[in-house]
Amino acid sequence: MRSNLKIEGKALDGIDVKLVTLLNDNARMSVAELGRAVNMSAPSVNERLKRLEEAGIISGYAVILDPEQIGYTLQAIVRMRQLPGKLKELEELIQSIQQFIECDRVTGEDCFYARLCLTNIHQLDEILNRVCEIAETNTSIVKSTPVKRRQVPLLLGGG
Repeated sequence: MRSNLKIEGKALDGIDVKLVTLLNDNARMSVAELGRAVNMSAPSVNERLKRLEEAGIISGYAVILDPEQIGYTLQAIVRMRQLPGKLKELEELIQSIQQFIECDRVTGEDCFYARLCLTNIHQLDEILNRVCEIAETNTSIVKSTPVKRRQVPLLLGGG
């Protein structure tokens, strides 16, 4: 009996999980290499990948940059609570500032948690001065990242 992972009515079998895991480790892996790893022909693997893409399970392939290697030596987490009537304006401002590399709209006292990549502390001040016109902020400097952003775990059997 095959083990399947169900995500919103979409089933992934063990081979799909293996393919996604391999691509997560190395998105540049060729279809031929993937085929060898799962003991399938390249055309069969290609069809599976196409199905996973069409189902929206694989939504893209990405290059992961090391911020420090390109001059971003500082990261900060900013919690923001918009001033009355400024939610949409705050969201648009966050989207317009490239140093915000991710942002979540959350429940609770704050409305946004965002991560910034910065070249220096002065850049943080410049950005926060813009944000503080429409939101209250609470900022923490990132010392280290023990768990970098990773993919959603793929567990077979609902575990």
